[in-house]
Amino acid sequence: MAGTPPQGLTMAPRRGRPAVHPGAWWLWALGLATAATRTTNPILLALLIAVSAYVVAARRTCAPWSRSYSAFVRLGLAVLAVRLLFAVVLGSPVPGTHTVLTLPEVPLPHWAQGIRLGGRVTAEGLVFALYDGLKLATLLICVGAANALANPARLLKSLPGALYEAGVAVVVALTFAPHLIADVRRLRAARRLRGRPDRGLRGLLQVGLPVLEGALERSVALAAAMDARGFGRTADVPPAVRRTTTALTLGGLLGVCAGTYGLLTAEGAVYGLPVLLAGLAAALAGLLLGGRRSPRTRYRPDAWGARAWLVAGSGIAAAALLAAAGDPAALRPGVVPLTAPTLPLLPAAALLLGLLPAFVTPTPEEPA
Repeated sequence: MAGTPPQGLTMAPRRGRPAVHPGAWWLWALGLATAATRTTNPILLALLIAVSAYVVAARRTCAPWSRSYSAFVRLGLAVLAVRLLFAVVLGSPVPGTHTVLTLPEVPLPHWAQGIRLGGRVTAEGLVFALYDGLKLATLLICVGAANALANPARLLKSLPGALYEAGVAVVVALTFAPHLIADVRRLRAARRLRGRPDRGLRGLLQVGLPVLEGALERSVALAAAMDARGFGRTADVPPAVRRTTTALTLGGLLGVCAGTYGLLTAEGAVYGLPVLLAGLAAALAGLLLGGRRSPRTRYRPDAWGARAWLVAGSGIAAAALLAAAGDPAALRPGVVPLTAPTLPLLPAAALLLGLLPAFVTPTPEEPA
C-alpha cells in the first residue's frame, strides 16, 4: 500500500508544537521571585510556591535538568531551618514579650556587643525569622522552577555573542547540579539492588567517589568538545571598536547602578529613572558591539512567539500588580504585636496570573 514503510522500518513521529523560548521561562520565574521580595505574608508566599509547583508539574519534561526542582525545594527547606536555628541560638533583632523558652546564655567579650549566644527565645522573634526564611526559600524555589523548565542549551543559543563565554560558564554550572542528582539516584538504586547500604556516612562515602569520577569524566569530555568546536576564538576588530565597547559597557553598568540607587532613595527619585534607562541603553549598545568579537551562527534559532510573550508577561504582571494593588499592612504582617496574617484578595489574584503558562504552553511530549 502507498505510504506504508518497508518492513523493519518505522516512520518518525510527527513533530509537535514548538516549545516555548527558554528566556520566557526565566522571565516568568524572575517575575515570581520579584513578587516574593515584596511580601512576607506566609499565605502569599505559600501561594507563590504552589503556583510554581503546579506549572513545573504540568510542563516539565523528562530531561535531567527538569528533575532539579525537588532539590531546590529541599534547599529552600534547609534555608528555612537554618534561619530558625539562628533565631534560636543567636537571638532576633525583634523584641518580644511572649517567651517560648530560655536557653543558657554564653557570656561574650565587650567587643562582641550586640551578639548573644543563647538566652530568651520569644515567639515574636521566631515568627519574624519564619517570615524572613520563607521569603528566601520562595526565591530559591522560583529559581528552581526556571531551571526545571528552561533548556539550558537552548538558552545558551539565544544569548548575544558578547555574553557567549559567560553564558557557557553559567549553563555548565546550572547543568552540573541536575546531572549530579541523577548520578546519586542511579548509584543509590544500584546499591539497593545489590543489597548494600545507601544511607548514612558509609553509604555517602561509597557513593561520593563514583559521583565525583563521573563529574570529572563529563568535564573532560566537555572540554574536548568545546576545544574541537573552536570555543574561545575571537575575530579581529579595530582598536577603536574595542575601546568604544568597553566605555559603553562600563558606563552603562555604572548608570544602571546609579539609577537603581536613585529609585531606592527618596532624594534620587527625579533622576533615578532617566539614568537607569540611559545606562540600560548604553549597556545594550556595548553588548551589540562586543558581539563582533565572537561571530556565531545559530541553527534553528528559537522564535519568540505569542506563547513566550504570555509566559513572560504573566510573571512580570504578577509582580507589578502585587506591588501596585497590595496593602502594606497585608503584604508585611506585623510581629510586634503578634497578628495573624490575612489573605488579601487582589494580591492573591495577581499571583494566580502565574498559572497562565500551564494552560497556554504545549504539553511536553512523552519519550517513545
